[in-house]
Amino acid sequence: MSFTLKERPIFMIGAERSGTTLVMAMLGCHSRIAVPEVVWYYPRFYPYLHTYGDLSREENFLTLAREMVFGLKTPFWGMQVNPRTIVDEVIELAPERSFAGLYAGMHRRFAQYMNKPRWGEKTPHNLFFVGPMHNDFPNAQFICITRDGRDSCVDYMESSFGPTNIYCAAHSWKRCWNAVKEWREPLRAKGLWMDVRYEDLVRRPEEVMRGVCAFLEEDFEPGMFDFYKTDLAKARGASRDHAPLGHAVSDKYVGIHKDLLSLRDQRIFAAVAGKELEEAGYENDVQPEMPSQTLIDKYVEFDGRIRAATLDGFEGHIVYESYNDWLADQREERRKRGVWSEKDNPRVFPQGDPDEEMIIGQRAWTCWKRHFAVKRQYVGGVVL
Repeated sequence: MSFTLKERPIFMIGAERSGTTLVMAMLGCHSRIAVPEVVWYYPRFYPYLHTYGDLSREENFLTLAREMVFGLKTPFWGMQVNPRTIVDEVIELAPERSFAGLYAGMHRRFAQYMNKPRWGEKTPHNLFFVGPMHNDFPNAQFICITRDGRDSCVDYMESSFGPTNIYCAAHSWKRCWNAVKEWREPLRAKGLWMDVRYEDLVRRPEEVMRGVCAFLEEDFEPGMFDFYKTDLAKARGASRDHAPLGHAVSDKYVGIHKDLLSLRDQRIFAAVAGKELEEAGYENDVQPEMPSQTLIDKYVEFDGRIRAATLDGFEGHIVYESYNDWLADQREERRKRGVWSEKDNPRVFPQGDPDEEMIIGQRAWTCWKRHFAVKRQYVGGVVL
């Protein structure tokens, strides 16, 4: 099912470390647009909706609603709410009794809290779900942020949640670029797609944001550039992953790969994703050098090991990951109770894909979390 909302949703997508958070912060300062923290709803729920059974049954629908409402890394997006009534409030605002309806209800509740008529959402890996999102929200607008993949990989590898070597980082960026290729022109023809280059945004912010506002059919507001003064930006800017968010727009991070990637790593990136880099409009100025299969296997293995071993380290993402793992546990519990069985599984993408765990937003892979016996942590020590 799909539905058309009067106030069109705005979806900000892009490979991680491409500038999606910056665009989110700017648009969130617009007087008419409410943009909450990243949610990962489509990656975390959409491929596994069959595990909730028939959503026309009240108990199944309520299970989905509760898991969506209480499964946020940032509880209730920082809203002051009554935990006893918030699920009912979201359901009341849902335009239909479905996953997409609840998704809209959640964002409507946040927009209501912010006293703004329109809402947007930024989850980088929504770019793998453009088709379902367009089907659910046929008048929604997509803003796709693209950054030089080599710079993105530098930031990604230095983050507390990204790949730990250039091969895995380049592979991830390549998959993200390819994920939207089939949707870019069809949606642009409908007036539903806009591409934004990170480099243009930070070098000519007013020009680019005027274009974004024109695309959204909203008035341009200079106050969007005060994003770094907001509580959200100050909080995020205090972390190493989003330090630039604590300051005004700057182009100091353009071209950082030239100083921070070794020549060999640049060549490995060129071998893995050089074609996609050129498709994105960036010049590839080194000779590609693909690692041997033995080395690739080591890259993949040690990336998995390090991700799992550092989950509960300094600024690790153990809370976020714990909720992801808990959702997987709940799916298995529902299978045991007979809510669903494998014959009900439509095998929706990315199920079965070699990169499934990466695509749905896992920060470490299950086999290595088990290997290291990683213990979970929850906000307040409590889950549903």
